[in-house]
Amino acid sequence: MDTHAIAGFVTLGTFLVLVLFTRLPVLFSLVLAPILGVLALGDGGEIGKFALEGLRSVAPVAAMILFAILYFGLMLDSGLFEPMVRRLLDLVRDDPVRLCLVSALLPMFVALDGDGSTTFLISVTALLPVHRRLGINPLVLPAIVALAAGVMNILPWGGPAARAMAAIHASVDEIFLPVIPAMIGGIAWVLLAAVIMGLRERRRLGHCGNIPEVPDPHNMELPASPAEGRISRLFLFNAVLTAVLVLFLFQGLYAKRFGIPEIPPALLFMAAFAIALPVNRRSAKAQQEQLAAHAGSAVLVVSMILAAGIFTGLLAGSGMIKAMAMVIAGSVDPALAPWLSSAVALTSMPLSLVFTPDAYYFGVLPVLADTASAVGQDPHAIGRAAILGQMTTGFPLSPLTASTFILIGLSEVTLRDHQRFVFGWAFGTTAVMTVIASLTGAI
Repeated sequence: MDTHAIAGFVTLGTFLVLVLFTRLPVLFSLVLAPILGVLALGDGGEIGKFALEGLRSVAPVAAMILFAILYFGLMLDSGLFEPMVRRLLDLVRDDPVRLCLVSALLPMFVALDGDGSTTFLISVTALLPVHRRLGINPLVLPAIVALAAGVMNILPWGGPAARAMAAIHASVDEIFLPVIPAMIGGIAWVLLAAVIMGLRERRRLGHCGNIPEVPDPHNMELPASPAEGRISRLFLFNAVLTAVLVLFLFQGLYAKRFGIPEIPPALLFMAAFAIALPVNRRSAKAQQEQLAAHAGSAVLVVSMILAAGIFTGLLAGSGMIKAMAMVIAGSVDPALAPWLSSAVALTSMPLSLVFTPDAYYFGVLPVLADTASAVGQDPHAIGRAAILGQMTTGFPLSPLTASTFILIGLSEVTLRDHQRFVFGWAFGTTAVMTVIASLTGAI
């Protein structure tokens, strides 16, 4: 076996061991493991060059993630979604089916900020009192919220898609846009699952809309401001700005057809946030406080993306990834090559229980992508296949993510019971999206 392949497998194994079995920071593993691998090959003089090439490849993704988190955090804090929350809860009318549908729709909107912890905090806090008032099975709420948040985590500013783009040096157009039909199918599946769970609860409880009216204990904690006119104008401004932003984010669907120059997503989020911040936060102190409120999650994600750039830059620049891919490709039966992306998609959700997102996307995905390229398949299809389950539909039941424990802690259920209840539904979501992605040619 080629020495570069050996060094690559040892480097990859070292990285996985450090991530999975030690408490060392992931940043430490992402940077140290490939440096040691390059030094072992005798290419120490090229480390700086390889690292900078890797950083250049992920810089646009890192910038997009940073400003996407800041923008949607600002929209949430400014109350853009509060009227929607109120109206969704008004639709419940003490019906378990309606409640389960609302329990799926609310986290889908809240998850637009790409932060699973925020999604769980807002959704469960708002809906848990209503579920309890109707006597719904305690496992239903975390299951539906998990399914909804999992599908929405496919969005390009979510962690998995960002990691996939960084790991295989791909753009939003190459990874996310082709899976939009599959994502829409996943959303439809989640809504169907919510209806089925609601019907089961309606039959079990034997009622629909006949519970006596009692004071609502959760009260949503969304007080109205005396300056209604001003809030309405601000809400309208935020809504229009967000709609325009989303329209431009999907410009890949129409820009080439009409000959419109495409604007990089990073610049779109930068411009939108630069416009929205002074409008929503007038004073310098308020603006600083807004930035500080979401700085923690933004810095954490961006630092991982930059470290991933160094990781993949060193492995790719030194030739280790190519050498590993050639070895793996040589062991793949040619008859199975066309099914490689489908196999990645179907295994991606269960592997969320085994691999952290960093270990999978930065350690495993680049090798799978280069293997696909070596056997004549589209390497970007492997990235698209991975985000159909790996820490998307799989993250809300994985013990390897902190947000899972926020979800089950707020819902007051055990991890074991939650996993047993939702695993089949989550795998079903990935299976549905895999079928649609295969039919549409995304994978």
